[in-house]
Amino acid sequence: MKGVALLILLLVAFTASQEELPLADTCDPEACQLPDCRCSGTSIPGGLQARDTPQFVLLTFDDAVNVVNIETYRNTIYNRRNRNNCPAGVTFYVNHEYTDYQLINELYNNGFEIALHSVSHMTNQTYWQEATYEDMTREFGDQIIQMAHFANIPSDSIKGVRIPFLQMTGNASFQVMADFNLEYDCTWPTVSHINPGLWPYTLDYASIQDCIIPPCPSASIPGPWVIPMITWRDLNDTPCSMVDSCLAVPSTEEEWFQFILRNFERHYFGNRAPFGFYIHEWYIRASVNPHVGRALIRFLDLINTLYDVFMVNSQEVIDWVKNPVPLEEYIQRPCKTYVPTFCPPATCPVVAEHNENTYWMSICNVCPRVYPWLGNPLGQ
Repeated sequence: MKGVALLILLLVAFTASQEELPLADTCDPEACQLPDCRCSGTSIPGGLQARDTPQFVLLTFDDAVNVVNIETYRNTIYNRRNRNNCPAGVTFYVNHEYTDYQLINELYNNGFEIALHSVSHMTNQTYWQEATYEDMTREFGDQIIQMAHFANIPSDSIKGVRIPFLQMTGNASFQVMADFNLEYDCTWPTVSHINPGLWPYTLDYASIQDCIIPPCPSASIPGPWVIPMITWRDLNDTPCSMVDSCLAVPSTEEEWFQFILRNFERHYFGNRAPFGFYIHEWYIRASVNPHVGRALIRFLDLINTLYDVFMVNSQEVIDWVKNPVPLEEYIQRPCKTYVPTFCPPATCPVVAEHNENTYWMSICNVCPRVYPWLGNPLGQ
C-alpha cells in the first residue's frame, strides 16, 4: 500500500500543469546564500583556503547492477575506510533493465549511495535530447518508487540523477528533480572550468558552465544542485567526462596509476573542487582491463591513507557544500549512520509488455504482474 500511495503522489505531480519557466538572471551573490543557493563558480564554499578544504573524491558507477559486475564492486570498494575512520562512499547511478534489486539492497546495506539512471536507458540519444517534463517524470520520478519498492530501500535516501549518455534535456530534468525532491544532478560535463574546477551550485540563477551536450538548463529552477562533471585530460590533452571515454590512455598498471594521479593532482593542488572518477564497471573488470582495475585499487588505497582526502558519495559532497566547514572540523565530525533494510528475496519470471521479452527479476518484494516499465513502474 505504501508503494501505491507514493505512486499516486507522483501521478498527481505528473498531471500538474507546468507553467512557462522564467529565464535565469545573472547570479546575485548577496541574494544567493548557502545553504539553499550558491552561484556557479570556482570559489571554494565558505571562503575557505585550499589548504583548509577537504579534498573529496567521487567514485561513481553507471548502469545496471547484477551478478556480472557485483564481484568487481565487492573486490574494489567493500570495507574501505577514510583516514578519519568513516566508511568510504561510492555512488551507483542505476538503471532499471537487467538490475538485480537484491544486490541493490546489498549495496545500500554496505553504506553505498543508490541514485537514478532512468527506467528505460533508451539508446536513442535524441530521445533524451528532446525529452519533455512528462518523459522525465516517467524515467526518474517513477524510478524513485520503483527502486524503493523492489530493492526495499527508503525512498528518501534516493537523491541523485545522472541522465544516460550525459545527454542534457534542458530544463525538463531539473523541473522533475525540483518537483520530486531529488536533490542533485551529476550529468553536466565542463571542459572550460577544470583548473580551477567548478564547485557544485544551484540553478536559482544563470550558470556560467559551458554547455557541452545541449540543451542545457536556461531557467531559474530553485532546489536542485548541479555537481559539475569536471573532465579529465587524456594523454593527448583531450577532455573526457567518463574515464572509459578517454581515448589516448596508458597501457600498463603503473602508467594508469600515474595517469589517475595527474588528473587528481589538478584538483588537490588547485582549488580542491571534487575529483570525479566516473566509470562503467566493465572498463575495470578483471577479464577486460585488469591493469586499470589494479591501478584504481592502488589509487584508492593511497587516498584512504591521506588525512585531507575523503572518498565520499555525491550526496555527502552536497551536504558539505551547503554547510562548509574547515578540514580540521570536518575530520572531527561523527560518521554518517544508516539503518540497514531487510530483503525478503523473490525471483520472478515476468513478461514485458513493451517488447514481449521474459525477464528474470531478483527483487525484495512480491513478484509483479508484468515487467515494470515506463508508465507502469511497479508492473501492476
